[in-house]
Amino acid sequence: MESTLDIFIKAIFSENMIFAYFLGMCSYLAVSKTVKTAVGLGAAVIFVLLVTVPVNYLLENYLLKDGALAWINEDWAEIDLSFLSFIMFIAVVASIVQLVEMLVEKFAPALYGALGIFLPLIAVNCSILGGALFMQDRQYSTILDATAFSLGSGIGWFIAIVAIAAIREKIRYSNVPAPLRGLGITFIITGLMGIAFMSFSGIKYGKDKPEKTPPTALTGAADTNTLND
Repeated sequence: MESTLDIFIKAIFSENMIFAYFLGMCSYLAVSKTVKTAVGLGAAVIFVLLVTVPVNYLLENYLLKDGALAWINEDWAEIDLSFLSFIMFIAVVASIVQLVEMLVEKFAPALYGALGIFLPLIAVNCSILGGALFMQDRQYSTILDATAFSLGSGIGWFIAIVAIAAIREKIRYSNVPAPLRGLGITFIITGLMGIAFMSFSGIKYGKDKPEKTPPTALTGAADTNTLND
């Protein structure tokens, strides 16, 4: 069984929202022209994921899925509200994004102006809704696991956008062939970074490690006979 740490590490590296699933590419490409705006949007995505996934986990397990209402009344155990999952998940995401937008506008007006339309568009960022849907599909056993996944996913998205922004700032002074300038070279670099991040999928996590079988008297005897032969 995966530990909470395994879920967190995998969400950052081998299951990175950008490099493994290519979710949230619109904001990733549009706001990664400077490191400053990339850091601001990346921090906002971390916050939104960190809040929305645990909240949606509670909604899923205590209100929406089949039998979730049994804790209120045993007669409601047969009620299945899972058909409302998409609507509820999006409502939670939109509410939290609105809160983030208000906070950024209040305390960082320069960043708010730099991010422009892409700040409210976090509400339709595929990585945000994807986090909730992955949580639903993987059926995490505790809210701590869901929170670790959301935090890891947010940090992974943050690393991706800040890294590509830093590279794009540097390649402005490079002699990039004319047909590849702009999004062309950005897509190529993103693909190479995705290949690099996929190398982390070779890490053996908790559930992937083979169980060691303790030696038995029979095994020991067989080993001894093999040595004698």
